[in-house]
Amino acid sequence: MKIIARIHSAFPEKFGIPRQSGLVDDLRAEIVFDPEYRNPDALRGLEEFSHIWLIWEFSEAVRDTWSPTVRPPRLGGNIRMGVFATRSPFRPNPIGLSSVRIDHIDLHTPRGPVITVCGADLMDGTPIYDIKPYLPQGDCHPEAAGGFTATHPRTVLEVDIPDELIRRVPKAHRAGLRGVLAQDPRPSYQNDPTRVYRMDFAGCHVSFTVRDNRLTVCALTCDDAADTKSKA
Repeated sequence: MKIIARIHSAFPEKFGIPRQSGLVDDLRAEIVFDPEYRNPDALRGLEEFSHIWLIWEFSEAVRDTWSPTVRPPRLGGNIRMGVFATRSPFRPNPIGLSSVRIDHIDLHTPRGPVITVCGADLMDGTPIYDIKPYLPQGDCHPEAAGGFTATHPRTVLEVDIPDELIRRVPKAHRAGLRGVLAQDPRPSYQNDPTRVYRMDFAGCHVSFTVRDNRLTVCALTCDDAADTKSKA
């Protein structure tokens, strides 16, 4: 398997990344190809598709051993399911699969062809093994059963970010941050309303609490580069 590209996203670490692709369409990310694959001809015709599949590596979950069962966060981390009945990163082969929407494609940049996508659930720098077009006539199954994910849906939170804090976030990332927080980044088994959680997003450091179904951002600072972009 050869790495053909890497994704550049707003997530420098795993905490806060949506648990599935497509949950937060406002998230933007760039797919930048490795030098060997920076050939515009390889993307010929891709602009005719709206979505693509990304096949990638759980680069932060590579290990020598594996377990036949895992504890899905959706079930509170207390119930074990077969690893092949989940999308856990802890698998015999650390391979991920994500469906994302193409925002636009730039064939000629100093970094070679770049695909900007929406709704990605990948950490910054994640290696990508392959890209395939999403085919609605074969890849979409509206009648499909969702297993335990259908019987244990996640609650979308109300998000409260004071105006003086959200203005510190680069404008291009504000809607994405709200969407990520609304998906409840906390582990499912944690529900302490007094606990302050912290996550990094787009060069900003976000602290928040959750009480009932309301998430409140209590502190937010940004690196100089991100803060400068937010004022542009």
